[in-house]
Amino acid sequence: MQNYQQVKDTLKKQPKTWLITGVAGFIGSNLLEALLKLDQRVVGFDNFSTGYQRNLDMALSELSPQQQKNFKFLKADIRDLKSCHELCVGVDYVLHHAALGSVPHSIDDPLLANDCNITGFLNMLVAARDAKVKNFVYAASSATYGDEPTLPKKEELIGKPLSPYALTKYVNELYAAVFADAYGFKSIGLRYFNIFGKRQDPKGAYAAVIPCWFSALLKNETVYINGDGENTRDFCYVDNVIQANILAACTENNNAFNTVYNIALGRSTNLNELFEMIKKEVVAYNQKAQTAQAVHREYRSGDIRHSVADISKAQNALGYMAEYSVEDGLALAAKWYAENL
Repeated sequence: MQNYQQVKDTLKKQPKTWLITGVAGFIGSNLLEALLKLDQRVVGFDNFSTGYQRNLDMALSELSPQQQKNFKFLKADIRDLKSCHELCVGVDYVLHHAALGSVPHSIDDPLLANDCNITGFLNMLVAARDAKVKNFVYAASSATYGDEPTLPKKEELIGKPLSPYALTKYVNELYAAVFADAYGFKSIGLRYFNIFGKRQDPKGAYAAVIPCWFSALLKNETVYINGDGENTRDFCYVDNVIQANILAACTENNNAFNTVYNIALGRSTNLNELFEMIKKEVVAYNQKAQTAQAVHREYRSGDIRHSVADISKAQNALGYMAEYSVEDGLALAAKWYAENL
């Protein structure tokens, strides 16, 4: 099995064409930056419903003029099948990250969640199949585990979905499996666990906890914790996700296709611990954060109590090895938020 560095070295010598949906989003823009730094050709599209032009601008600012020229962007929507077909032509690998990616947002608007996450996903599957894309890698979610209490989370054991978002992500996996059986179309799903890092948006009603807390502590605002703070999550820095996507797309292991993998650190952190870790990092940029205290409030609808991943399947089949710990990632994220908020 090739390791990550070998795969990157091969890509630099033999560039491929990649399509990233949701390219202006948090994860999409990080994938864009990483692939262009490897001298790949990248096509990206986004409808800017949750992504931002500034994410693209920041990603491109890190690159040489030649690397920038390797990127082609179009404003488009995965709910438009014609656009999906047009953008898949000549593509080697698809990294599908366009979605309504929020549990509470899906509870507030289940119709929109279904439209984006199921209809849009199916459009991309059809378009990629018709274009004979080599491999379709898509963002799945740990929300799929639902009310299944077993820890650590293993890919084969899931429960009842607890939100429309979780349900849509499970349907994605079912559709991918059907396309493998019916059409021989290769895909790999990556079940993300609480991804964080640079360019993750701290604003809005549905923002994730880590960027919200960085923003609040840097601005001397109140940090809110839903519940008693003993809820646990498997927080994973975004560069680990980049590694997983590249390994999944380029895998030479025929047994690795048409299944899903946990992508995480394999370590649980409760919210009270996370608050103290973020506060420690922010103090270097804002001394007032030293005395900050979190305010506890009601639990959020659709949330699960505990979550941690078993990542052995991705390690064994894809060669995935998480390079960044929670502490490593928070230190890098703190610097980015301090410089960019």
